[in-house]
Amino acid sequence: MHTERVIPFWRLLIVLTLITLASPAYVGESQSAEQKVAVVNGTVINQPEFDNEMNRVLERLQRTGRFPNDLERSQIKKQVLENLIARELLYQESQTKGIKVDQKEIEAQVTALKGRFPSEVEFKNALSTMNLTEADLRFQFERDLAIRKLLDDQIGGKITVSEKESKAYYDNNLESFKKPEQVRASHILIKVDPEAEEAKKAEARTKIESVQAKLKKGEDFGALAKEYSEGPSGPKGGDLGFFGRGQMVKPFEEAAFSMKPGQVSGMVETRFGYHLIMVAERTPESTLSYEEVKDRLEQYLKQQKVQEAIAAYVETLQGKAKIERFVKEG
Repeated sequence: MHTERVIPFWRLLIVLTLITLASPAYVGESQSAEQKVAVVNGTVINQPEFDNEMNRVLERLQRTGRFPNDLERSQIKKQVLENLIARELLYQESQTKGIKVDQKEIEAQVTALKGRFPSEVEFKNALSTMNLTEADLRFQFERDLAIRKLLDDQIGGKITVSEKESKAYYDNNLESFKKPEQVRASHILIKVDPEAEEAKKAEARTKIESVQAKLKKGEDFGALAKEYSEGPSGPKGGDLGFFGRGQMVKPFEEAAFSMKPGQVSGMVETRFGYHLIMVAERTPESTLSYEEVKDRLEQYLKQQKVQEAIAAYVETLQGKAKIERFVKEG
């Protein structure tokens, strides 16, 4: 299921980031105007908090290979500010409604986080790098848990997705549920740099041709791959598993998708070197059935409804709040 395709990546930032390790905002007006990005009912959201969150968002995008342009960065900047304001409004509302967080829950969160570090020293060093104390961290967890309890109470338990809704979404978005044609193939690779001297290339071709001769005599492809292949799949008999178009370099893909199961290719040259390819299976393009995706689809649609309900709830809180914004354009 590829439902994520319909949402531009910067729109995903609308989803509230409820678990972050940002410096907490503090009540009061004593900070200079340069340090404020917003004031929410008298509570300051400061520049370091905004900068930390902005950097985290950009780092997450870059780890997935997304490098936003200037227009997208501007949109992200606005959304980060609105998310911080929304989080503060939700926390304030949780306190207004008297929501309390059990200290055991906070302790469990801190213990879980500490467990991700090799030692207490490294944990404290990480906090120091983010300009956090353990008290700041506990406050952050307390705030996040209070917000979660508020949203569970006000929204979570009230959202449902009917069979009719999920089936209608499936019927209207069949393209999202298509599985492309795939092949399962193994290969034997003799590496050579495309810029190597001709003598090196000739040596590599001689190696692959000797393996090819063994195959023609009936020797097992997988055993030969384990013995001769210089690729990472060699120890597994050259097995690359299933893959679709666009996942392999072009010459390799063209050869694999032109073959029938059981066939072995001639020598195929790519930027990695020389390959012999054996196709084991092919699966045609197909569409996942409704029954196959039903549970995941219902979860996806429920998530969408929850996001919309949170946005509407925050909008209601904003209507009753005094909010000042200080972030400049650009």
